Amino acid sequence: MQESRRDFAKKTAIVVGATAVGATALAAANSSESKETDSNGVVVGHSPKKEVLYKKSKAWEEFYKQAL
Repeated sequence: MQESRRDFAKKTAIVVGATAVGATALAAANSSESKETDSNGVVVGHSPKKEVLYKKSKAWEEFYKQAL
């Protein structure tokens, strides 16, 4: 009776350990994939420079008048 309990405990510990290792590896793989897909391969961070996409100028005014 004691041996069957010990065998059961050993097998349970092995299964739980293997499951924990597998879940950890799977979580690590998923976290690295999600970061790459969110940023599309672009490094995300803070820059001291402010990005200027548009400056009001005569050329832009003419472009917008023709585009509308």
